[in-house]
Amino acid sequence: MSLDHPDGITRLRYIVHRLRAPGGCPWDMEQTHESLIPHVLEEAYEVVDAIKSGNPELICEELGDLLLQPVLHAEIASGLGTFDLDQMAHGLSDKLIRRHPHVFGETSAITTDAVLTQWDAIKRQEKGTQFEGYLHGVGNGLPALMRGQKLQKKAARVGFDWPNVAPVFAKIREEAVELEEAVAAGQTAAMEEELGDLLFSVVNLARKLGIESEAAMAAANEKFIRRFHAVEAKIAAEGKKLGEATLEEMDAAWDAIKKAQ
Repeated sequence: MSLDHPDGITRLRYIVHRLRAPGGCPWDMEQTHESLIPHVLEEAYEVVDAIKSGNPELICEELGDLLLQPVLHAEIASGLGTFDLDQMAHGLSDKLIRRHPHVFGETSAITTDAVLTQWDAIKRQEKGTQFEGYLHGVGNGLPALMRGQKLQKKAARVGFDWPNVAPVFAKIREEAVELEEAVAAGQTAAMEEELGDLLFSVVNLARKLGIESEAAMAAANEKFIRRFHAVEAKIAAEGKKLGEATLEEMDAAWDAIKKAQ
C-alpha cells in the first residue's frame, strides 16, 4: 500500500500499522492501552481549546490528533487479537441505529428531552442495568466537575431538579455556612465533605444557567494565569521579583490590573 493512498482513513490506518510494525517507531511500538490514557485526555482537552479559539484550521488539526488515538488503540488491539478498527466502527454504527429508533425505526421523539430519555432507556436495557440504579456507571472516568454536571443532568430528566435558580443560590449559601462551621470546629473530614457539597451546588448552578462547569473552571484558570503574569510584570517594573514583594503590594497590583481589564 502507498503512503499517499487517496482514502484518508485507509492511509492513516496503514501509517499507524507501519509505525507499530517491526522496524517502525520505537515509541509507537511500545505503547499500550494503559500508557496512552494521558494522551487521550490531553488530546481531548486540546480539541476543546481549539474549538473555543474558533480557528477552523486548528480545530481540524486537533481533531486529527484526537483521531489518532482510536486508530492507535485499534492497532494495538488488533495485534492482541481482541478487536480492530472495523469492529469499532461497526459497533458504533449498530449502537447509533439502535439508540435512534425515531430515525431508523418506528418510534417517535420530536424533542431533545424525549431523545435523551429514550437514549437512556435503551442504554440501560442494553447494559442490563435496569435494576442497578438509575445513575449506575454515569460519567465514570470523567473529571469531577464534568461528572457532577452529568449526574445532575441525568437526575433532572426524571424530575429530580430545582424549578429555577433561586433555591440553588440558597443551597450554595447553606453549604457555605456549613463549611465555615466545619472549619471553625477544626473537623478535617467534615471540611472535605462540606467543601464537596459546596462545589456540587455550584456545579448545579452552572447547569441551571446553561454553563459547562468544567469550561468555566478552565476559563477561570486561564484568567488567573493572565492576571498573575501581569502582576509579575508590574512587580518587575517596580524593581522587585516575585517573593520579594509583599502581599499588600501584590494585592494592589492585582486590583489595578483587574480594574484595567
